[in-house]
Amino acid sequence: MQFDDDADLDTSEVEDVRGSRIPGGRATIGGGVAGLVALLLGLFFGVGPEQLGLSSGDQEPQTASSSAGEVQQSCRKGRDANAREDCRLVAVVNSIQDYWKGEFTRRGGRYTPATTVFFSDRVNTACGTATAAVGPFYCPADRQVYLDLGFFDELRTKFGASGGPFAQAYVVAHEYGHHVQNLTGTLRTDRDGQQGADSNAVRVELQADCYAGVWAHHATRTPDESTGRPLITSLTDQDIADGLDAAAAVGDDRIQQRFQGRVTPESWTHGSARQRQQWFYEGYRTGDMERCNTFR
Repeated sequence: MQFDDDADLDTSEVEDVRGSRIPGGRATIGGGVAGLVALLLGLFFGVGPEQLGLSSGDQEPQTASSSAGEVQQSCRKGRDANAREDCRLVAVVNSIQDYWKGEFTRRGGRYTPATTVFFSDRVNTACGTATAAVGPFYCPADRQVYLDLGFFDELRTKFGASGGPFAQAYVVAHEYGHHVQNLTGTLRTDRDGQQGADSNAVRVELQADCYAGVWAHHATRTPDESTGRPLITSLTDQDIADGLDAAAAVGDDRIQQRFQGRVTPESWTHGSARQRQQWFYEGYRTGDMERCNTFR
């Protein structure tokens, strides 16, 4: 995945609070056993930490570091995205939102942008206080995507994904798929509190995978406002393979087999490895969000 060196990056779409001091209080998910439970439930790549109803207990405030706000200072151009991970994610956010803005306009609607928040360790949200153990998530209450960049290392080391820049892009695009669902009203169908292979929770997650694929289909065609050329200049077959591999790595069956030694479809919340690959590829192959009706 390559970016146009001369394109301007819009850092206003990303809030960088890594290393910021977070007030003490009760975190929705902590490390250790609670964090493992979160992973077994397949929450990450999900919608808001409030769904778990778990608490890790009182936490000490985090201390400040020099990383807070770094993207606003360092991520100016596409060439920065080609050189730095955090700048690359800024560029991915820009590309995703440029696409959905154009798609909503084409359909006679209006796309409301969502901010992506880079955090470290833990973060306060309108959906509750979450730690990095939750993984990437979208909070419908404040319409923001939350990412601890350390998750991408865990995607390789803990979950066995091959990694690569586009594996990261797939994760971000999936979360913005939830934002699209929130804007269109689909996300409300996830509020039945049910789990299982045929639950609405799984169908919502698979649709977000499909929407991620739709963006990928158009990523090298969507013009950047600063240059009129696409911000992403190339996606290779290997990039898409990395995205499909990441989708499989976070399938409920893969996670359950890895962490509890057995597969229990009745507790699925996100879908199997095969389903997640299938729906991402359906979106990528067609480029049509109408083909992402996982509720049929």
